[in-house]
Parts: sequence; C-alpha cells; structure tokens
Amino acid sequence: MTPSELLREGVELMLFGLGSVFVFLVLLIVCIRLMSVVIGRFDSAPTAQAVSVRPASVAAEIDADLLAAIQAAIHQHRARRG
Repeated sequence: MTPSELLREGVELMLFGLGSVFVFLVLLIVCIRLMSVVIGRFDSAPTAQAVSVRPASVAAEIDADLLAAIQAAIHQHRARRG
C-alpha cells in the first residue's frame, strides 16, 4: 500500500468513527427528550409553580438563640478553614 492509500483509509476510518459517535449522541438526546415527555405526562407531582413560597415574615420570626447558634457555627467553620 502506498502512503496516500494509507492516508485515505485513515481518513475514512476517522470519518466513520466520528459519524458513528455523532449518530449515537443524537439518538441519546432524542431518547432523553422522549423519556422526558413520557414521564411528564404520567408524573403526578406538583409543578414548581404550584408550590407555595413562605412569606418574608417567616425569616423575621427566627429565634434569637437559633440565630446566635448559626452565627457561631459559621464563625467556627471559617476559623478552621483559615
């Protein structure tokens, strides 16, 4: 075999490998999207929009002792890290 034939076969093999990887990845994306649609139809869990959010006043009701404990834990953690 001449060097040009070897080079041509190498390029063909490279293109075949890249093409097969590309086709596999496209099929993987299609399957994942299809599964997402199927699961979305049968899913009975509430969506993110239906979940209620706590009002801001809840944050103001945190006990002072709890807040002090959280601050002490954060300070201790930062002191250990340097």
